[in-house]
Amino acid sequence: MSADTDSDPDVMGLDHTTVTGWGRTAPTAARLIRPRSYEEAAAAVRDCGARGGIPRGLGRAYGDAAQNAGGSVLDMTALDRVHAIDADGGTVLCDAGVSLHRLMEVLLPLGWFVPVTPGTRYVTVGGAIGADIHGKNHHVSGSFARHVLALELLTADGEIRTVIPGTPLFDATAGGMGLTGVILTATIRLQPVETSLMSVDTERATDLDDLMARLAATDHRYRYSVAWIDLLARGAATGRAVLTRGDHAPLDALPARLRRDPLAFRTSRLPATPAILPEGLLSRTTVGLFNELWYRKAPRTRTGRLQRISGFFHPLDGVPNWNRVYGRGGFVQYQFVVGYGREDALRRIVRRISERRCPSFLAVLKRFGESDPGWLSFPVPGWTLALDIPAALPGLGAFLDELDEEVAAAGGRVYLAKDARLRPDLLAAMYPRLDDFRELRARLDPRGVFVSDLARRLSL
Repeated sequence: MSADTDSDPDVMGLDHTTVTGWGRTAPTAARLIRPRSYEEAAAAVRDCGARGGIPRGLGRAYGDAAQNAGGSVLDMTALDRVHAIDADGGTVLCDAGVSLHRLMEVLLPLGWFVPVTPGTRYVTVGGAIGADIHGKNHHVSGSFARHVLALELLTADGEIRTVIPGTPLFDATAGGMGLTGVILTATIRLQPVETSLMSVDTERATDLDDLMARLAATDHRYRYSVAWIDLLARGAATGRAVLTRGDHAPLDALPARLRRDPLAFRTSRLPATPAILPEGLLSRTTVGLFNELWYRKAPRTRTGRLQRISGFFHPLDGVPNWNRVYGRGGFVQYQFVVGYGREDALRRIVRRISERRCPSFLAVLKRFGESDPGWLSFPVPGWTLALDIPAALPGLGAFLDELDEEVAAAGGRVYLAKDARLRPDLLAAMYPRLDDFRELRARLDPRGVFVSDLARRLSL
């Protein structure tokens, strides 16, 4: 898990550090501990105090999953060793504090890529398992934990356990938001690639029905697929979108000048977002203008464009601290999924967001494949929509509560790794294995050593 802080400790522990998620909406104070060895991690777990502790990574969880008001937060980023790479078999053994960015740097020159990546490469392996992250390839590859062959977990009793798929402890840990223990290492199965470039197809969809029809008919041809949606468009254009899909480019698709170093991992970086931006910068007017320009500039149809991995998967990583664009009030990222056959619910929710005029310029729709085994893992077969909304928008809390109810009534769920406001009474309807998770956690951690603001809010 991860959160954003106002300091970067170089020592084992700091008191009264303000910790917040990437959305910057609900800061709380905690003792920040940065273990530099497995022994220090075990000591931190023993000494985290009456309010318990929670592991965290690189600060990209949007809500309160890696916060612990009045307790301890274990910053695991100092445990960042890559222990072993099987370049023939395609596996890597690494510490949980290793970032996906670091894995890409190490693995791409060897012809391997991470099996799943979200919209940022600045997440740790431990966070990727704890949130059971998904990417643009879920309809093909599932979520991150599906590719984990084994992990080492430091539990509340101080024991380090080797945990493998197919066991209750693995299923509780995958998507368990750090509440079963501290992940120390993981062995991950990798994706073979011939180049570090993507072959990308782009097309425009005129409305939501057109978009869903295109996705349903042709998604099976692509490993990666995502659609940006204009949620300010109304009327006949409601849900209009730019659909981007692709796969890793084969070597023979590269021009001669790029074949000399086909596996080079190149990234770009723009100036950081200022710490203080004018309030109201993201108004309906400015976001509406951006959305119009973004939709119009997209090609009606374009195939086979070569694009860097960083540009295809992680465009916002090129803008450091982009979350500050929402101002002091921060933002809410709202993500839900509803199953196939419940498209009417998706249409109603998109229409309501459009009519509400929520100024969101980061809104994406994807299709999920088979469910993953994690008891609190988010993906189920269906349609998932994620959008960023300024937290200061009047009436936002009540509006999202209404959307939660509609999602739950349709048999869907919201993503806990991005949540900071879900009502606990809706959780059981969204996650049917919730009681199993609570029972295992009570047996594994009877003293409540591992706890977070999210866990307290939702009685996990």
